[in-house]
Amino acid sequence: MGIPRYRLRDRVEAEPVAVGEEVPPVEEAPARPQDGAGDAVARMDWQALEAAVAGCRACGLCKTRRNTVFGVGDRSAGLMIVGEAPGAEEDRKGEPFVGRAGMLLDNMLAALGLQRQQVYIANILKCRPPGNRNPSVEETAACAPYLQRQIELVAPRMILAVGGVAAHNLLATEESVGRLRGRAHLLPGGSREVLVTYHPAYLLRRPEEKAKAWADLQLLARRLRG
Repeated sequence: MGIPRYRLRDRVEAEPVAVGEEVPPVEEAPARPQDGAGDAVARMDWQALEAAVAGCRACGLCKTRRNTVFGVGDRSAGLMIVGEAPGAEEDRKGEPFVGRAGMLLDNMLAALGLQRQQVYIANILKCRPPGNRNPSVEETAACAPYLQRQIELVAPRMILAVGGVAAHNLLATEESVGRLRGRAHLLPGGSREVLVTYHPAYLLRRPEEKAKAWADLQLLARRLRG
């Protein structure tokens, strides 16, 4: 089974979703306070931030990583994509979304008329959890100031959260991706819009969910045009 491709000209039979031509209301998540550790990070420029991530020892993942995975792409992009955590290939290369999941993400971007270098891509975690397990609360808390500063520096119009870990941490919620997708949310404590969809790795395992992801891309395209 190859990598699914998404094209705006294709007709895809999808389950009914609340993504009509009328833009759905934006739902605001509760604000989360920034702790003292984030204050220093909040003043960093790109060079200082990247150096801080490369030398980070804030959690135990520093002992098992090969490389930190900072982020790639256009640092003034209108669209920022936030994933979960580096996998084995990302850990080796120091770049987010490589391998088959990365190829699928590239195809999803192509459906929007975008290339990887035209968006900014980062993860909730900058280091790989051993065995690709889900991140712990302590690990995500340690990395949160870095991602928050990346979002502030990029200042994107839209954020696309791919996968449950990304959605839960960005929106401070435990709702499933299935319940979060199909409508826009507000980043806690701000006015930046967040859309949620399935992680490319999940779509590779569950290709029957492709139609729902396609509907999410259509919603994203409409909001980017608006």
